[in-house]
Amino acid sequence: SGAFPPQLRARLRDAARGMFVFGYDSYMRHAFPRDELDPLHCVGRGPDRHDPSNLNINDVLGNYSLTLIDALDTLAVMGNASEFQKAVKLVIDTVSFDRDSTVQVFEATIRVLGSLLSAHIIITDTKQPFGDMTIKDYDNELLHMAHDLAVRLLPAFENTKTGIPYPRVNLKKGVPPDSNNETCTAGAGSLLVEFGILSRLLGDSTFEWVARRAVKALWSLRSNNTGLLGNVVNIQTGHWVGKQSGLGAGSDSFYEYLLKSYILFGEKEDLEMFNDAYRNIQNHLRRGREACNEGEGDPPLYVNVNMFTGQLMNTWIDSLQAFFPGLQVLIGDVEDAICLHAFYYAIWKRYGALPERYNWQLQAPDVPFYPLRPELVESTYLLYQATKNPFYLHVGMDILQSLEKYTKAKCGYATLHHVVEKTMEDRMESFFLSETCKYLYLLFDEENPVHKSGNKYMFTTEGHIVSVDERFRNSLWQDILPGEEDSAEKIKPNELKAVNFSSNCNRVPDERRYLLPLKSNYMRQIDRMVGLI
Repeated sequence: SGAFPPQLRARLRDAARGMFVFGYDSYMRHAFPRDELDPLHCVGRGPDRHDPSNLNINDVLGNYSLTLIDALDTLAVMGNASEFQKAVKLVIDTVSFDRDSTVQVFEATIRVLGSLLSAHIIITDTKQPFGDMTIKDYDNELLHMAHDLAVRLLPAFENTKTGIPYPRVNLKKGVPPDSNNETCTAGAGSLLVEFGILSRLLGDSTFEWVARRAVKALWSLRSNNTGLLGNVVNIQTGHWVGKQSGLGAGSDSFYEYLLKSYILFGEKEDLEMFNDAYRNIQNHLRRGREACNEGEGDPPLYVNVNMFTGQLMNTWIDSLQAFFPGLQVLIGDVEDAICLHAFYYAIWKRYGALPERYNWQLQAPDVPFYPLRPELVESTYLLYQATKNPFYLHVGMDILQSLEKYTKAKCGYATLHHVVEKTMEDRMESFFLSETCKYLYLLFDEENPVHKSGNKYMFTTEGHIVSVDERFRNSLWQDILPGEEDSAEKIKPNELKAVNFSSNCNRVPDERRYLLPLKSNYMRQIDRMVGLI
Protein backbone atom coordinates (compact mmCIF):
# COMPACT_ATOMS: atom_id res chain seq x y z
CA SER A 1 0.00 0.00 0.00
CA GLY A 2 2.98 2.30 0.54
CA ALA A 3 3.72 1.99 -3.17
CA PHE A 4 0.14 2.74 -4.14
CA PRO A 5 -1.75 5.22 -1.92
CA PRO A 6 -5.17 4.02 -0.70
CA GLN A 7 -6.75 7.35 -1.76
CA LEU A 8 -5.56 6.82 -5.34
CA ARG A 9 -6.86 3.28 -5.27
CA ALA A 10 -10.29 4.45 -4.09
CA ARG A 11 -10.31 7.11 -6.82
CA LEU A 12 -9.53 4.50 -9.48
CA ARG A 13 -12.19 2.14 -8.10
CA ASP A 14 -14.72 4.98 -8.46
CA ALA A 15 -13.42 5.75 -11.95
CA ALA A 16 -13.91 2.10 -12.97
CA ARG A 17 -17.44 2.22 -11.56
CA GLY A 18 -18.02 5.51 -13.41
CA MET A 19 -16.87 3.91 -16.65
CA PHE A 20 -19.35 1.07 -16.20
CA VAL A 21 -22.18 3.45 -15.23
CA PHE A 22 -21.59 5.69 -18.26
CA GLY A 23 -21.65 2.68 -20.61
CA TYR A 24 -24.61 1.01 -18.91
CA ASP A 25 -26.74 4.16 -18.53
CA SER A 26 -26.03 5.10 -22.16
CA TYR A 27 -27.14 1.64 -23.27
CA MET A 28 -30.34 1.84 -21.21
CA ARG A 29 -31.10 5.37 -22.42
CA HIS A 30 -30.31 5.00 -26.11
CA ALA A 31 -30.28 1.30 -27.00
CA PHE A 32 -32.44 -0.90 -24.74
CA PRO A 33 -34.27 -3.21 -25.60
CA ARG A 34 -31.92 -3.75 -28.56
CA ASP A 35 -28.82 -5.90 -28.11
CA GLU A 36 -26.01 -3.38 -28.26
CA LEU A 37 -25.28 0.32 -28.08
CA ASP A 38 -23.67 2.21 -30.97
CA PRO A 39 -21.74 4.71 -28.83
CA LEU A 40 -20.93 7.23 -31.58
CA HIS A 41 -24.47 7.64 -32.94
CA CYS A 42 -26.20 6.88 -29.63
CA VAL A 43 -28.61 4.32 -31.07
CA GLY A 44 -29.32 0.65 -30.45
CA ARG A 45 -28.34 -2.23 -32.69
CA GLY A 46 -29.83 -5.69 -33.21
CA PRO A 47 -29.12 -8.56 -35.60
CA ASP A 48 -28.34 -7.62 -39.22
CA ARG A 49 -31.51 -8.93 -40.86
CA HIS A 50 -30.49 -7.64 -44.32
CA ASP A 51 -27.27 -9.63 -44.38
CA PRO A 52 -27.47 -13.03 -42.66
CA SER A 53 -23.80 -13.62 -43.58
CA ASN A 54 -22.70 -10.74 -41.30
CA LEU A 55 -21.58 -13.22 -38.64
CA ASN A 56 -19.57 -10.64 -36.70
CA ILE A 57 -22.92 -9.16 -35.66
CA ASN A 58 -25.40 -12.02 -36.04
CA ASP A 59 -23.41 -14.62 -34.09
CA VAL A 60 -23.70 -12.44 -31.02
CA LEU A 61 -26.88 -10.35 -31.31
CA GLY A 62 -30.00 -12.47 -30.89
CA ASN A 63 -32.61 -9.75 -30.41
CA TYR A 64 -32.71 -10.49 -26.66
CA SER A 65 -31.35 -7.32 -24.97
CA LEU A 66 -27.89 -8.86 -24.85
CA THR A 67 -26.04 -5.98 -23.14
CA LEU A 68 -28.58 -5.78 -20.31
CA ILE A 69 -28.35 -9.52 -19.62
CA ASP A 70 -24.56 -9.61 -19.86
CA ALA A 71 -24.23 -6.75 -17.33
CA LEU A 72 -26.43 -8.21 -14.57
CA ASP A 73 -23.78 -9.60 -12.22
CA THR A 74 -21.52 -6.55 -12.69
CA LEU A 75 -24.31 -4.49 -11.10
CA ALA A 76 -24.30 -6.89 -8.15
CA VAL A 77 -20.50 -6.96 -7.80
CA MET A 78 -20.55 -3.14 -7.69
CA GLY A 79 -23.14 -3.31 -4.91
CA ASN A 80 -25.91 -1.54 -6.85
CA ALA A 81 -28.87 -3.50 -5.47
CA SER A 82 -31.64 -1.21 -6.74
CA GLU A 83 -30.37 -1.25 -10.34
CA PHE A 84 -29.66 -4.98 -10.20
CA GLN A 85 -33.22 -5.67 -9.03
CA LYS A 86 -34.66 -3.33 -11.67
CA ALA A 87 -32.55 -4.96 -14.40
CA VAL A 88 -33.52 -8.50 -13.36
CA LYS A 89 -37.22 -7.55 -13.42
CA LEU A 90 -36.77 -6.00 -16.88
CA VAL A 91 -35.13 -9.18 -18.15
CA ILE A 92 -37.91 -11.33 -16.68
CA ASP A 93 -40.66 -9.07 -18.04
CA THR A 94 -39.31 -8.19 -21.50
CA VAL A 95 -36.85 -10.79 -22.78
CA SER A 96 -37.96 -13.80 -24.80
CA PHE A 97 -35.84 -16.40 -26.57
CA ASP A 98 -38.68 -17.34 -28.92
CA ARG A 99 -36.94 -15.40 -31.69
CA ASP A 100 -36.21 -16.03 -35.34
CA SER A 101 -32.51 -15.36 -34.67
CA THR A 102 -29.60 -17.54 -35.76
CA VAL A 103 -26.90 -17.19 -33.12
CA GLN A 104 -23.62 -18.85 -32.31
CA VAL A 105 -24.10 -21.55 -29.66
CA PHE A 106 -20.88 -20.52 -27.89
CA GLU A 107 -21.71 -16.78 -27.72
CA ALA A 108 -25.29 -17.38 -26.55
CA THR A 109 -23.97 -19.77 -23.90
CA ILE A 110 -21.22 -17.62 -22.40
CA ARG A 111 -22.92 -14.22 -22.68
CA VAL A 112 -26.58 -15.03 -22.04
CA LEU A 113 -26.93 -18.45 -20.41
CA GLY A 114 -23.93 -17.81 -18.13
CA SER A 115 -25.19 -14.43 -17.02
CA LEU A 116 -28.70 -15.70 -16.26
CA LEU A 117 -27.22 -18.49 -14.13
CA SER A 118 -24.83 -16.12 -12.35
CA ALA A 119 -27.63 -13.67 -11.51
CA HIS A 120 -29.86 -16.54 -10.36
CA ILE A 121 -27.10 -17.79 -8.04
CA ILE A 122 -26.63 -14.25 -6.63
CA ILE A 123 -30.37 -13.78 -6.02
CA THR A 124 -30.80 -17.14 -4.29
CA ASP A 125 -27.60 -17.02 -2.21
CA THR A 126 -28.75 -17.26 1.43
CA LYS A 127 -25.71 -15.24 2.60
CA GLN A 128 -26.33 -12.27 0.23
CA PRO A 129 -22.69 -11.08 0.36
CA PHE A 130 -23.21 -8.18 -2.09
CA GLY A 131 -25.98 -6.52 -0.09
CA ASP A 132 -29.64 -7.41 -0.45
CA MET A 133 -29.89 -8.61 -4.05
CA THR A 134 -33.05 -10.66 -3.44
CA ILE A 135 -36.05 -10.13 -5.70
CA LYS A 136 -39.51 -9.97 -4.15
CA ASP A 137 -41.57 -13.04 -5.09
CA TYR A 138 -38.69 -14.42 -7.17
CA ASP A 139 -39.71 -17.81 -8.48
CA ASN A 140 -36.52 -19.00 -10.23
CA GLU A 141 -37.51 -17.13 -13.38
CA LEU A 142 -33.91 -16.60 -14.51
CA LEU A 143 -33.21 -20.32 -14.10
CA HIS A 144 -36.31 -21.11 -16.18
CA MET A 145 -35.14 -18.65 -18.84
CA ALA A 146 -31.69 -20.25 -18.86
CA HIS A 147 -33.36 -23.64 -19.26
CA ASP A 148 -35.53 -22.36 -22.12
CA LEU A 149 -32.49 -20.94 -23.93
CA ALA A 150 -30.43 -24.12 -23.43
CA VAL A 151 -33.27 -26.27 -24.83
CA ARG A 152 -33.25 -24.04 -27.93
CA LEU A 153 -29.49 -24.60 -28.27
CA LEU A 154 -29.74 -28.41 -27.96
CA PRO A 155 -30.56 -29.06 -31.67
CA ALA A 156 -26.94 -28.06 -32.40
CA PHE A 157 -25.86 -31.31 -30.74
CA GLU A 158 -28.14 -33.52 -32.87
CA ASN A 159 -27.30 -35.10 -36.25
CA THR A 160 -23.58 -34.67 -35.79
CA LYS A 161 -21.56 -37.82 -36.36
CA THR A 162 -18.84 -36.84 -33.88
CA GLY A 163 -21.00 -35.35 -31.10
CA ILE A 164 -19.27 -32.00 -31.71
CA PRO A 165 -22.09 -29.43 -32.05
CA TYR A 166 -23.00 -27.29 -35.04
CA PRO A 167 -21.67 -23.76 -34.51
CA ARG A 168 -25.01 -21.98 -35.01
CA VAL A 169 -28.65 -22.55 -34.25
CA ASN A 170 -31.88 -20.69 -34.96
CA LEU A 171 -33.68 -20.14 -31.65
CA LYS A 172 -37.08 -20.89 -33.23
CA LYS A 173 -36.27 -23.42 -35.94
CA GLY A 174 -33.15 -25.32 -34.87
CA VAL A 175 -30.06 -25.86 -37.03
CA PRO A 176 -30.41 -23.95 -40.35
CA PRO A 177 -30.61 -26.25 -43.40
CA ASP A 178 -27.55 -24.62 -45.01
CA SER A 179 -25.51 -24.98 -41.83
CA ASN A 180 -21.73 -25.04 -41.79
CA ASN A 181 -20.15 -28.37 -40.77
CA GLU A 182 -17.01 -26.66 -39.51
CA THR A 183 -16.57 -25.28 -36.02
CA CYS A 184 -13.73 -24.00 -33.87
CA THR A 185 -12.34 -25.91 -30.90
CA ALA A 186 -13.13 -23.16 -28.37
CA GLY A 187 -16.68 -22.69 -29.69
CA ALA A 188 -17.56 -26.38 -29.44
CA GLY A 189 -15.48 -27.27 -26.40
CA SER A 190 -16.21 -24.39 -23.99
CA LEU A 191 -19.82 -25.05 -23.04
CA LEU A 192 -19.26 -27.34 -20.07
CA VAL A 193 -19.20 -24.76 -17.25
CA GLU A 194 -22.57 -23.19 -18.12
CA PHE A 195 -24.24 -26.42 -19.26
CA GLY A 196 -22.89 -28.25 -16.21
CA ILE A 197 -24.17 -25.62 -13.76
CA LEU A 198 -27.58 -25.71 -15.46
CA SER A 199 -27.73 -29.51 -15.28
CA ARG A 200 -26.77 -29.54 -11.61
CA LEU A 201 -29.27 -26.79 -10.67
CA LEU A 202 -32.07 -28.57 -12.55
CA GLY A 203 -31.09 -32.15 -11.69
CA ASP A 204 -31.21 -32.94 -15.42
CA SER A 205 -28.02 -34.46 -16.84
CA THR A 206 -28.88 -33.76 -20.51
CA PHE A 207 -27.05 -30.45 -20.82
CA GLU A 208 -23.86 -31.50 -19.09
CA TRP A 209 -23.90 -34.77 -21.01
CA VAL A 210 -23.93 -33.13 -24.47
CA ALA A 211 -21.29 -30.55 -23.49
CA ARG A 212 -19.04 -33.23 -22.01
CA ARG A 213 -19.50 -35.46 -25.06
CA ALA A 214 -18.29 -32.57 -27.26
CA VAL A 215 -15.18 -32.03 -25.10
CA LYS A 216 -14.33 -35.75 -25.19
CA ALA A 217 -14.87 -35.91 -28.95
CA LEU A 218 -12.45 -33.01 -29.51
CA TRP A 219 -9.99 -34.48 -27.04
CA SER A 220 -10.01 -37.82 -28.89
CA LEU A 221 -9.01 -36.02 -32.12
CA ARG A 222 -5.75 -34.60 -30.75
CA SER A 223 -2.54 -35.44 -32.59
CA ASN A 224 -0.90 -38.75 -31.67
CA ASN A 225 2.46 -37.11 -32.23
CA THR A 226 2.23 -33.85 -30.26
CA GLY A 227 -0.97 -34.25 -28.22
CA LEU A 228 -2.09 -30.87 -29.61
CA LEU A 229 -5.49 -29.90 -31.01
CA GLY A 230 -6.13 -27.78 -34.09
CA ASN A 231 -8.46 -24.78 -34.23
CA VAL A 232 -11.14 -25.74 -36.80
CA VAL A 233 -12.72 -29.19 -37.17
CA ASN A 234 -15.38 -30.81 -39.37
CA ILE A 235 -18.15 -32.01 -37.04
CA GLN A 236 -19.22 -34.87 -39.32
CA THR A 237 -15.84 -36.34 -40.28
CA GLY A 238 -13.65 -35.25 -37.34
CA HIS A 239 -11.13 -33.96 -39.91
CA TRP A 240 -9.03 -30.95 -38.83
CA VAL A 241 -9.67 -28.15 -41.31
CA GLY A 242 -7.63 -25.64 -39.31
CA LYS A 243 -4.38 -27.22 -38.15
CA GLN A 244 -3.15 -24.27 -36.10
CA SER A 245 -2.53 -24.97 -32.43
CA GLY A 246 -2.26 -21.85 -30.28
CA LEU A 247 -3.66 -20.15 -27.22
CA GLY A 248 -5.72 -17.47 -28.96
CA ALA A 249 -8.93 -17.24 -30.98
CA GLY A 250 -10.45 -20.62 -31.75
CA SER A 251 -8.63 -22.44 -28.94
CA ASP A 252 -8.38 -20.23 -25.83
CA SER A 253 -11.40 -21.09 -23.71
CA PHE A 254 -11.21 -24.83 -24.49
CA TYR A 255 -8.16 -25.02 -22.19
CA GLU A 256 -9.66 -22.56 -19.72
CA TYR A 257 -12.80 -24.66 -19.30
CA LEU A 258 -10.95 -27.96 -18.77
CA LEU A 259 -9.51 -26.41 -15.61
CA LYS A 260 -12.58 -24.40 -14.58
CA SER A 261 -14.91 -27.39 -15.02
CA TYR A 262 -12.64 -29.32 -12.69
CA ILE A 263 -12.56 -26.49 -10.13
CA LEU A 264 -16.35 -26.30 -10.15
CA PHE A 265 -17.43 -29.92 -10.51
CA GLY A 266 -14.41 -31.85 -9.19
CA GLU A 267 -14.44 -34.44 -11.99
CA LYS A 268 -10.96 -35.94 -12.06
CA GLU A 269 -10.90 -36.51 -15.82
CA ASP A 270 -11.21 -32.76 -16.46
CA LEU A 271 -8.05 -32.10 -14.46
CA GLU A 272 -6.24 -34.97 -16.18
CA MET A 273 -7.13 -33.56 -19.61
CA PHE A 274 -6.04 -30.10 -18.52
CA ASN A 275 -2.70 -31.29 -17.12
CA ASP A 276 -2.03 -33.21 -20.31
CA ALA A 277 -2.96 -30.23 -22.48
CA TYR A 278 -0.84 -27.88 -20.36
CA ARG A 279 2.18 -30.16 -20.63
CA ASN A 280 1.81 -30.31 -24.43
CA ILE A 281 1.46 -26.53 -24.62
CA GLN A 282 4.69 -26.13 -22.64
CA ASN A 283 6.48 -28.67 -24.82
CA HIS A 284 5.38 -27.41 -28.24
CA LEU A 285 4.09 -23.82 -28.05
CA ARG A 286 6.43 -22.18 -25.57
CA ARG A 287 9.53 -20.45 -26.93
CA GLY A 288 12.25 -18.50 -25.14
CA ARG A 289 14.27 -19.12 -21.99
CA GLU A 290 13.21 -21.76 -19.52
CA ALA A 291 12.79 -19.57 -16.45
CA CYS A 292 10.94 -16.27 -16.51
CA ASN A 293 13.08 -14.35 -14.03
CA GLU A 294 16.54 -15.81 -14.49
CA GLY A 295 18.92 -17.08 -17.15
CA GLU A 296 19.80 -16.10 -20.70
CA GLY A 297 17.75 -15.96 -23.86
CA ASP A 298 14.54 -14.46 -25.19
CA PRO A 299 11.50 -13.85 -22.97
CA PRO A 300 9.03 -16.74 -22.91
CA LEU A 301 6.37 -16.52 -25.61
CA TYR A 302 3.65 -18.93 -26.76
CA VAL A 303 3.46 -19.22 -30.54
CA ASN A 304 1.11 -20.77 -33.11
CA VAL A 305 2.30 -24.14 -34.43
CA ASN A 306 1.09 -26.93 -36.67
CA MET A 307 -0.79 -29.39 -34.44
CA PHE A 308 0.82 -32.45 -36.09
CA THR A 309 4.44 -31.33 -36.39
CA GLY A 310 4.85 -28.60 -33.77
CA GLN A 311 6.41 -26.40 -36.50
CA LEU A 312 5.90 -22.61 -36.30
CA MET A 313 2.93 -21.58 -38.49
CA ASN A 314 3.13 -17.79 -38.32
CA THR A 315 4.69 -15.00 -36.31
CA TRP A 316 1.63 -13.34 -34.81
CA ILE A 317 -0.14 -13.66 -31.50
CA ASP A 318 -3.66 -12.40 -30.87
CA SER A 319 -5.07 -10.35 -28.05
CA LEU A 320 -7.24 -13.20 -26.75
CA GLN A 321 -4.05 -15.02 -25.67
CA ALA A 322 -3.63 -12.36 -22.98
CA PHE A 323 -6.06 -14.46 -20.89
CA PHE A 324 -3.42 -17.18 -20.47
CA PRO A 325 -1.40 -15.59 -17.63
CA GLY A 326 -4.66 -15.50 -15.63
CA LEU A 327 -5.18 -19.20 -16.25
CA GLN A 328 -1.58 -19.88 -15.20
CA VAL A 329 -2.28 -18.05 -11.94
CA LEU A 330 -5.16 -20.46 -11.25
CA ILE A 331 -2.82 -23.46 -11.47
CA GLY A 332 0.00 -21.84 -9.55
CA ASP A 333 2.41 -21.20 -12.41
CA VAL A 334 2.77 -17.60 -11.27
CA GLU A 335 6.35 -16.98 -12.44
CA ASP A 336 5.59 -17.86 -16.05
CA ALA A 337 2.38 -15.81 -15.86
CA ILE A 338 4.40 -12.74 -14.77
CA CYS A 339 6.57 -12.97 -17.90
CA LEU A 340 3.79 -13.51 -20.42
CA HIS A 341 1.69 -10.73 -18.88
CA ALA A 342 4.66 -8.35 -19.13
CA PHE A 343 4.81 -9.00 -22.87
CA TYR A 344 1.15 -8.09 -23.46
CA TYR A 345 1.43 -5.08 -21.18
CA ALA A 346 4.42 -3.84 -23.19
CA ILE A 347 2.29 -4.00 -26.36
CA TRP A 348 -0.47 -2.10 -24.51
CA LYS A 349 2.03 0.57 -23.44
CA ARG A 350 3.13 1.00 -27.02
CA TYR A 351 -0.36 1.54 -28.47
CA GLY A 352 -2.61 2.37 -25.50
CA ALA A 353 -4.59 -0.76 -26.48
CA LEU A 354 -4.02 -4.34 -27.66
CA PRO A 355 -4.27 -4.85 -31.42
CA GLU A 356 -6.36 -7.89 -32.32
CA ARG A 357 -3.25 -9.47 -33.87
CA TYR A 358 0.33 -8.42 -33.25
CA ASN A 359 3.26 -9.63 -35.34
CA TRP A 360 6.16 -10.16 -32.96
CA GLN A 361 8.65 -10.52 -35.79
CA LEU A 362 7.66 -7.30 -37.58
CA GLN A 363 6.92 -5.51 -34.26
CA ALA A 364 3.66 -4.22 -35.74
CA PRO A 365 -0.07 -4.97 -35.66
CA ASP A 366 -1.29 -7.45 -38.29
CA VAL A 367 -4.95 -6.75 -37.44
CA PRO A 368 -5.11 -3.29 -35.87
CA PHE A 369 -8.53 -3.02 -34.18
CA TYR A 370 -9.27 -3.23 -30.42
CA PRO A 371 -12.88 -3.98 -29.43
CA LEU A 372 -12.48 -3.14 -25.69
CA ARG A 373 -11.45 -6.68 -24.86
CA PRO A 374 -10.95 -7.68 -21.20
CA GLU A 375 -8.24 -10.37 -21.35
CA LEU A 376 -5.28 -8.22 -20.30
CA VAL A 377 -7.27 -6.65 -17.45
CA GLU A 378 -8.41 -10.10 -16.33
CA SER A 379 -4.82 -11.39 -16.14
CA THR A 380 -3.73 -8.18 -14.39
CA TYR A 381 -6.46 -8.65 -11.76
CA LEU A 382 -5.62 -12.31 -11.17
CA LEU A 383 -1.88 -11.62 -10.97
CA TYR A 384 -2.56 -8.88 -8.43
CA GLN A 385 -4.64 -11.30 -6.36
CA ALA A 386 -1.81 -13.85 -6.48
CA THR A 387 1.14 -11.52 -5.78
CA LYS A 388 -0.39 -8.39 -4.16
CA ASN A 389 2.35 -6.53 -6.02
CA PRO A 390 1.30 -2.86 -6.51
CA PHE A 391 2.90 -3.02 -9.97
CA TYR A 392 -0.40 -4.53 -11.17
CA LEU A 393 -2.37 -1.63 -9.72
CA HIS A 394 -0.18 0.66 -11.84
CA VAL A 395 -0.90 -1.53 -14.88
CA GLY A 396 -4.64 -1.24 -14.14
CA MET A 397 -4.34 2.53 -13.81
CA ASP A 398 -2.56 2.65 -17.16
CA ILE A 399 -5.28 0.58 -18.85
CA LEU A 400 -8.08 2.64 -17.29
CA GLN A 401 -6.48 5.91 -18.40
CA SER A 402 -5.94 4.60 -21.96
CA LEU A 403 -9.58 3.52 -22.18
CA GLU A 404 -10.76 6.94 -20.98
CA LYS A 405 -8.41 8.76 -23.32
CA TYR A 406 -8.88 6.82 -26.55
CA THR A 407 -12.21 4.95 -26.42
CA LYS A 408 -14.66 7.23 -24.59
CA ALA A 409 -17.36 8.34 -27.01
CA LYS A 410 -20.43 10.56 -26.97
CA CYS A 411 -22.42 7.90 -25.16
CA GLY A 412 -20.43 4.93 -24.00
CA TYR A 413 -17.09 3.50 -25.07
CA ALA A 414 -16.20 2.59 -28.64
CA THR A 415 -14.13 -0.06 -30.36
CA LEU A 416 -10.82 1.28 -31.68
CA HIS A 417 -10.77 0.73 -35.43
CA HIS A 418 -7.01 1.22 -35.53
CA VAL A 419 -4.76 1.18 -32.46
CA VAL A 420 -2.09 3.36 -34.09
CA GLU A 421 -4.38 6.00 -35.59
CA LYS A 422 -6.90 5.76 -32.70
CA THR A 423 -9.87 5.92 -35.09
CA MET A 424 -13.15 4.61 -33.62
CA GLU A 425 -15.79 2.12 -34.71
CA ASP A 426 -19.42 2.53 -33.70
CA ARG A 427 -19.66 -0.53 -31.48
CA MET A 428 -19.59 -1.27 -27.74
CA GLU A 429 -19.51 -5.05 -27.27
CA SER A 430 -21.41 -6.40 -24.27
CA PHE A 431 -18.22 -7.86 -22.74
CA PHE A 432 -16.98 -4.34 -22.05
CA LEU A 433 -19.60 -4.08 -19.27
CA SER A 434 -19.58 -7.73 -18.20
CA GLU A 435 -15.79 -8.15 -18.04
CA THR A 436 -13.53 -5.17 -18.76
CA CYS A 437 -15.25 -2.84 -16.28
CA LYS A 438 -15.79 -5.60 -13.71
CA TYR A 439 -12.16 -6.73 -13.59
CA LEU A 440 -10.92 -3.12 -13.40
CA TYR A 441 -13.32 -2.39 -10.57
CA LEU A 442 -12.35 -5.52 -8.63
CA LEU A 443 -8.64 -4.80 -9.11
CA PHE A 444 -9.06 -1.53 -7.19
CA ASP A 445 -11.77 -2.65 -4.74
CA GLU A 446 -9.84 -4.62 -2.12
CA GLU A 447 -12.86 -4.70 0.23
CA ASN A 448 -15.23 -6.22 -2.32
CA PRO A 449 -17.29 -9.21 -1.09
CA VAL A 450 -15.69 -11.25 -3.90
CA HIS A 451 -12.49 -10.95 -1.86
CA LYS A 452 -13.79 -10.60 1.69
CA SER A 453 -17.02 -12.56 2.11
CA GLY A 454 -15.43 -15.97 2.66
CA ASN A 455 -17.29 -17.26 -0.42
CA LYS A 456 -15.09 -18.70 -3.13
CA TYR A 457 -15.87 -17.42 -6.61
CA MET A 458 -14.82 -18.41 -10.08
CA PHE A 459 -15.26 -16.34 -13.23
CA THR A 460 -16.67 -17.87 -16.42
CA THR A 461 -14.96 -17.03 -19.71
CA GLU A 462 -17.39 -14.08 -20.01
CA GLY A 463 -16.44 -12.82 -16.53
CA HIS A 464 -19.64 -13.99 -14.82
CA ILE A 465 -19.15 -14.95 -11.19
CA VAL A 466 -20.30 -18.31 -9.88
CA SER A 467 -19.77 -19.59 -6.37
CA VAL A 468 -17.51 -22.58 -6.03
CA ASP A 469 -20.14 -24.47 -4.17
CA GLU A 470 -20.58 -27.95 -2.75
CA ARG A 471 -23.88 -28.37 -4.61
CA PHE A 472 -22.09 -28.23 -7.98
CA ARG A 473 -19.82 -31.06 -6.88
CA ASN A 474 -22.73 -33.43 -6.45
CA SER A 475 -24.47 -34.69 -9.53
CA LEU A 476 -27.79 -36.39 -8.96
CA TRP A 477 -26.97 -38.90 -11.68
CA GLN A 478 -24.30 -41.54 -11.91
CA ASP A 479 -22.25 -42.21 -15.03
CA ILE A 480 -22.15 -39.02 -17.08
CA LEU A 481 -21.09 -40.95 -20.16
CA PRO A 482 -22.12 -44.60 -20.46
CA GLY A 483 -19.43 -47.08 -19.48
CA GLU A 484 -17.30 -44.59 -17.57
CA GLU A 485 -18.57 -45.20 -14.08
CA ASP A 486 -15.15 -45.38 -12.46
CA SER A 487 -13.98 -42.02 -13.79
CA ALA A 488 -16.71 -40.24 -11.86
CA GLU A 489 -14.40 -40.42 -8.87
CA LYS A 490 -14.19 -37.01 -7.19
CA ILE A 491 -10.97 -35.32 -6.36
CA LYS A 492 -10.42 -33.09 -3.35
CA PRO A 493 -9.69 -29.41 -4.04
CA ASN A 494 -6.29 -29.62 -2.34
CA GLU A 495 -5.20 -32.35 -4.75
CA LEU A 496 -4.89 -29.82 -7.57
CA LYS A 497 -1.32 -30.56 -8.57
CA ALA A 498 -0.51 -29.24 -11.96
CA VAL A 499 2.51 -30.51 -13.79
CA ASN A 500 5.75 -29.05 -14.97
CA PHE A 501 5.84 -25.92 -12.84
CA SER A 502 8.77 -24.10 -11.41
CA SER A 503 6.75 -23.16 -8.35
CA ASN A 504 3.45 -25.01 -8.07
CA CYS A 505 1.76 -22.27 -6.13
CA ASN A 506 4.62 -21.10 -3.97
CA ARG A 507 3.59 -17.66 -2.86
CA VAL A 508 5.71 -14.85 -4.16
CA PRO A 509 7.89 -13.97 -1.13
CA ASP A 510 7.02 -10.77 0.74
CA GLU A 511 10.39 -9.18 0.11
CA ARG A 512 9.64 -9.33 -3.63
CA ARG A 513 6.26 -7.74 -3.23
CA TYR A 514 7.47 -4.17 -3.70
CA LEU A 515 10.06 -4.95 -6.35
CA LEU A 516 9.14 -5.16 -10.01
CA PRO A 517 7.64 -8.62 -10.55
CA LEU A 518 10.17 -9.04 -13.35
CA LYS A 519 13.82 -7.98 -13.05
CA SER A 520 14.34 -4.64 -14.79
CA ASN A 521 16.77 -6.00 -17.39
CA TYR A 522 14.11 -8.53 -18.45
CA MET A 523 11.47 -5.76 -18.51
CA ARG A 524 13.71 -3.72 -20.83
CA GLN A 525 14.29 -6.78 -22.99
CA ILE A 526 10.52 -7.15 -23.48
CA ASP A 527 10.13 -3.41 -24.17
CA ARG A 528 12.79 -3.72 -26.89
CA MET A 529 11.05 -6.79 -28.28
CA VAL A 530 7.86 -4.82 -28.96
CA GLY A 531 9.64 -1.69 -30.19
CA LEU A 532 8.97 0.44 -27.09
CA ILE A 533 12.66 1.32 -26.86
